[in-house]
Amino acid sequence: MRLYNTLSGTREEFATVDGKVRMYVCGITPYSASHLGHAMSSVAFDMVRRYLEFKGFEVLHVQNFTDVDDKMIKAAAENGTSMSELAEANIEAYLDEMDALGVLRAHNYPRATGEIDKIIEMIQGLEGKDCAYAVGGDVYFRVSSIENYGKLSRRSLDSLMAGARVEIDESKEDVMDFALWKSQKPGEPFWDSPWGPGRPGWHIECSAMSLEYLGERVDIHGGGQDLVFPHHENEIAQSESFTEREPFARFWLHNGLLRLGEDKMSKSQGNIISIREALGKYSGEALRLFILSSHYRSPLVYNDGAVEAQERALERLRNAIALEGDASADRSAVDGAPFRERFVEAMDDDLNTPRALAALFDLARSINRGHEDGADISNAQSELRELASLLGLTLTTPERSGDADVGRYVELLIEVRSSLREARQYALADRIRDGLAELGVTLEDKPQGTAWRAGRP
Repeated sequence: MRLYNTLSGTREEFATVDGKVRMYVCGITPYSASHLGHAMSSVAFDMVRRYLEFKGFEVLHVQNFTDVDDKMIKAAAENGTSMSELAEANIEAYLDEMDALGVLRAHNYPRATGEIDKIIEMIQGLEGKDCAYAVGGDVYFRVSSIENYGKLSRRSLDSLMAGARVEIDESKEDVMDFALWKSQKPGEPFWDSPWGPGRPGWHIECSAMSLEYLGERVDIHGGGQDLVFPHHENEIAQSESFTEREPFARFWLHNGLLRLGEDKMSKSQGNIISIREALGKYSGEALRLFILSSHYRSPLVYNDGAVEAQERALERLRNAIALEGDASADRSAVDGAPFRERFVEAMDDDLNTPRALAALFDLARSINRGHEDGADISNAQSELRELASLLGLTLTTPERSGDADVGRYVELLIEVRSSLREARQYALADRIRDGLAELGVTLEDKPQGTAWRAGRP
């Protein structure tokens, strides 16, 4: 299996020393509801974990929550609540949403506020190595103390300085130096430290949590492409300076970014679709399939039509699974092995999920043809079910309502409404549509017929 390593800029054969994969993935800052950009990263690295486990690796998956930073402090004040209460509410909602998307729970979810002692220990260690310095209660990392700063983004320090948005601070020795510890400002939460009351900087939090839960060797460090610089670059600098060991992480994997139109989906820009909102319109499996339909390193543009297409695609897979056939010994059988080979070949090639999915849909078509020809399809169906599960797809039909018979009644009402429209009884037809909408059922008239889904537009 070959994976693209951001650190080297090439695809490399993946291997570990002991068959265990220590994987750290940068998580959310829970100051508000999570959006589909967060879902894209979580689904991508869940896919990475599932496939590594299929390949026989034991994966230790750690994902952090940045539950203290400027955004957390500001949002808590605006909501009239404590930072910890805000964080826990949004973390709980996020985990529920991940369950709905079929994302396996990480083995550890450390919070930055729970690792203050380790963070202070790291900062003191960096001071002792002359890689950090304190100024008036703040502590900064001295970028000039290392020779290869910029190796992850593969840019020189001069080019980084030219392209970075660096906050001017006259207390720093160099504009590229970054904060490890921030002194307390009035009204802010704080922790006692050797440098006075304050709180950790963003970058040191992940280094401390990674070292605490995975040790000095990380096999995979993951996150969105927007984290390459400065966050992951700074993680490398401080971690390798502290441990005096390279590399901090063997493989750096970065997922592409989700866009809404031309812009990256981002809370700060306000152009977001929350996971909760999306799950109100579409099934978790359709959203997951939408994300996996693009290579994890590629950008993905969100639109409703694309997700609706995945709902229909899921039905094709589910229908192939639901077919009933005769497994008599004297019948020919649909062979799923060639499709399995294609699936594995695609996933071994830097986790190419679009190609892997193409193999699944071709297998489903082969099952359908075999069923029409009277062939034994049972083994091929088992193959389809197993391969889909490696991508986190259960292919079970979700209930649209707590009442299992609701779907039949909705379909009946749609037929009545269609008859009314054909008879030009538009007022009565609209009453059916509006009445269903009040019950949380949305109708969508399309050239091929009327579709419906649970959830208001």
